[in-house]
Amino acid sequence: MNLIQSFPYQLYLVISEADCKGRNFLEVAEQAILGGVNIIQLREKNASDLDFLKKAIRLKEITDKYQIPLIINDNAFVAEKVNAFGIHVGNNDAKPSALREISFQNKMIGYSIEYLSQLENQETILSDYLGVSPIFRTDTKTDTVTEWGLDGLMKIRQLTEKPLVAVGNIHLKNARAVMDAGADCIAVVSEICSSENPQKSAFNLKNEISK
Repeated sequence: MNLIQSFPYQLYLVISEADCKGRNFLEVAEQAILGGVNIIQLREKNASDLDFLKKAIRLKEITDKYQIPLIINDNAFVAEKVNAFGIHVGNNDAKPSALREISFQNKMIGYSIEYLSQLENQETILSDYLGVSPIFRTDTKTDTVTEWGLDGLMKIRQLTEKPLVAVGNIHLKNARAVMDAGADCIAVVSEICSSENPQKSAFNLKNEISK
């Protein structure tokens, strides 16, 4: 079973260097933390393991400074090397059951839900939180299957007690509705990474979902 007993996070930043549009992603991450982001995932799908690792080491210096959990997207090698708080995987990545057998017994594991049938499988049972992706279609992640919408999120909420992290084109105007539909946490990419003022954008989002 999963060993992480609580999920006290509301604002989850998914960041990559590319999503920061030429700006220093480390500065964006730090500003986001100062604004209220309380968990960060580094997602570098196209980077080599070495490049991914270098970025993760530098980002972890910042997350450690502020005691913010660092999650690594779909790279067990990098997650292990930097002693990340956890890892997030999807349907086509390493399975939570396999990760639990190696060195992730006491690490947080997030698992993306793309089909309702996944809620009944062993991988969901062994995960600490579920990424519901995407709530709304997004240009930053195009390899997804189901656009859940608020109704889909509500249905998932009725079927599981696992913490739900909603992701996919979530912004200031719809964040509260996503939380009201059953999300425990919202994950954002461009709303913060592309913002002229990441700290202010994070603050506004955190304020909106904490009402």
